[in-house]
Amino acid sequence: MLTPAFDLSQDPDFLTVAIRVPYARVSEFDVYFEGVDFKFYAKPYFLRLTLPGRIVENGNEQGSYDADKGIFTIRLPKETPGQHFEGLNMLTALLAPRKSRTAKPLVEEIGASEVSEEGVEDDDDEFDWEIEQSPYEEVPESALNPNCRYGFGNLRSGVFQRLQDELSDVIDIKDPDFTSAAERRQKRLAAELAKFDPDHYLADFMEDEAVKKVLEYNPWWTDLYSEMMASLGKSQEEENLAALVSFSEEEKYQLRKFVNKSYLLDKRAHRQVYYSLTDILLAYCYETRVTEGERNVESAWNIRKLSPTLCWFETWTNVHEILVSFGRRVLCYPLYRHFKLVMKAYRDTIKILQLGKSAVLKCLLDIHKIFQENDPAYILNDLYISDYCVWIQKAKSKKLAALAEALKKASLTKTQLGLELEELEAAAFLVQEEETTSKAGVHSTSGQQTPSSSSEMSGSEESEGSASPETEESDSEQEEPRGGESETGHSLLGPFVEESSMALLLNDGGMCKSTTFLGSDDGRGQPLASPRAPRASGPLIQELGEQLETSVQISEPKDCCWTAGQCSGERKPADT
Repeated sequence: MLTPAFDLSQDPDFLTVAIRVPYARVSEFDVYFEGVDFKFYAKPYFLRLTLPGRIVENGNEQGSYDADKGIFTIRLPKETPGQHFEGLNMLTALLAPRKSRTAKPLVEEIGASEVSEEGVEDDDDEFDWEIEQSPYEEVPESALNPNCRYGFGNLRSGVFQRLQDELSDVIDIKDPDFTSAAERRQKRLAAELAKFDPDHYLADFMEDEAVKKVLEYNPWWTDLYSEMMASLGKSQEEENLAALVSFSEEEKYQLRKFVNKSYLLDKRAHRQVYYSLTDILLAYCYETRVTEGERNVESAWNIRKLSPTLCWFETWTNVHEILVSFGRRVLCYPLYRHFKLVMKAYRDTIKILQLGKSAVLKCLLDIHKIFQENDPAYILNDLYISDYCVWIQKAKSKKLAALAEALKKASLTKTQLGLELEELEAAAFLVQEEETTSKAGVHSTSGQQTPSSSSEMSGSEESEGSASPETEESDSEQEEPRGGESETGHSLLGPFVEESSMALLLNDGGMCKSTTFLGSDDGRGQPLASPRAPRASGPLIQELGEQLETSVQISEPKDCCWTAGQCSGERKPADT
């Protein structure tokens, strides 16, 4: 618990206690006073005072809170009106707990056993549960690094100097008041690389039934966007866009509770506000989709974890690096880690921005509610979301439209994420095809596969290979990023197959294994996919490299067993 800064004053009838609790959870606070005892609690602050005079609860007590300054002011009636309390400026003495009135017991037993009782605990003694308190010391601005700022428009500093121990779970960065923006980014990238799990990624990539389900979900802005697109021929004035979005009574109550402010932002800070807004909306769109609009206990964690703005106090210079950082975090932290979810959240964010500031405000109000109900994520409301809810109401719609256009022109590929995703996928397909080919070979040698079944399989492959790649993504949209890679190349249900494209792979044991690859003009095809990928016995990338080092291309796949013997430098018996 933290001891807040406080000040006491008095008049003939009242004692006034002013308590400064910046970034406290003011929606839940407790005040207790009786006699000379006064206690105040608002997470993460706790204040206990032993007053020099007695106060009383008689219905005349008053309290108020200044949201701009973060100060609670409490007026307490004196038990004896007109009494003057001495020593109200002796803050250290006021913080000290009351001492025992006697140092020794009034009755002491004489002639008892002389056995030493050192270390023996008397159950009848009252245990002192009073916690230690020390006077609050304000950190001077001169002691802070001017380059280590954060919050809305990078207007805050010094917040975590004292709150670090209490709020360390809310952010990933340690000591943000003394860590520059360059250091934050370097540490963030290193943390993402350490967190990335290839097995988790490949599991979601190869068995994506759950991912397909959340991709099909339509959040609340989908219908509004369709309605807006249907009326493209009409005037797209700000009033028309605002009419599409309605606010509930709860959201209107939230809006009435905010304190109106004016923000003096320079050009750089103004641009940073729009960039950070994009980052926050991306995380919100992902969370809304994977939970299908039903919030849960992980919602606050998802939003703040996927937004480097919120958990690393990241700063931005362009929209492309925002997309890259968001994509990396989606593939490193949440339950569902799939590149299609990254692109879906990207398209959803464009829709929200095109719907105008009313839609953006509705999203921010939802985020504010999620954080306010979560401990300790509420601090992010004070640092970012509350200010965004006030600022967006005065933002220019043209700026949001320009931001949406910039996002539409951006591109994002798996290669740009720097996690070697394509290599992992190729290795998974290769191992999977080895298993499939090995099982097919066993069935062939045992005589279980008939010529008719082989022709049926061939016909099935040809039928799958003739499927149109446009059916992979059902809702192709205009905001598909230009330069992005085609997602049909990784389809698990309809790969393109060329039967003449065969390769024999020689492993260290001298055994030849055949692998079918997707046809390509440059000879760098992808292996044939199947719905499930077996677990590899070793690291996939390492296994792929070892096999490719000893690969041999042949023109005809016949007499594989004999060829394997030739490849290994041995002549194998015909009956083997």
